[in-house]
Amino acid sequence: MQAEFIRIYNENPNPREIQKVVEVLRKGGLVIYPTDTVYGLGCDITKTKALERIARIKGVKLEKANWSFICADLSNLSDYVRQIDTPTFKILKRALPGPYTFILPGNNNLPKAFKNKKTVGIRVPDNAIARALVEGLGNPIISTSIRDEDDVIEYTSDPELILEKWHNLVDVVVDGGYGGNVPSTVIDLSGFEPEVVREGKGSLDIL
Repeated sequence: MQAEFIRIYNENPNPREIQKVVEVLRKGGLVIYPTDTVYGLGCDITKTKALERIARIKGVKLEKANWSFICADLSNLSDYVRQIDTPTFKILKRALPGPYTFILPGNNNLPKAFKNKKTVGIRVPDNAIARALVEGLGNPIISTSIRDEDDVIEYTSDPELILEKWHNLVDVVVDGGYGGNVPSTVIDLSGFEPEVVREGKGSLDIL
């Protein structure tokens, strides 16, 4: 299997190219795509077989995987997240779209593969390609970072090098230009106080 390489411009994503990638996601395909931080590996959150493929690639058990849901905006939050208080919502409004992953209490509507999860990581990246893919699909896509074995560079930022390495593992690599090599800041908002789990790209002034 050779992954398709699709060039999409972040400033103005071409709807036809976005639709091509969305069709692959709908059929249970795996896609590597840009975010506002590092490139992500993802699939439709409702496709269990695709999620299992990603788990195998990453060497983790699906039920133990901590992956983020990429959302287009906050309008679908109540689909997967229990009701949150006003201070928490204000933090989300201040920070998103942006380079943050927020851990929030999950509700009973989580897809089958995540039924036993008490929390869910939510991302609304400041990247038009990622958000257009979610809008076209109609539900979130999974995000897990493309890591590199290199000791110096943890995350590959060149789409052509990503294709070279991943071409026989995924169905599409989206070339959205050079990515970053600093991951998102992860903040747990599921408890009484916000807790910074990982400091990455993104200021903590939002708290």
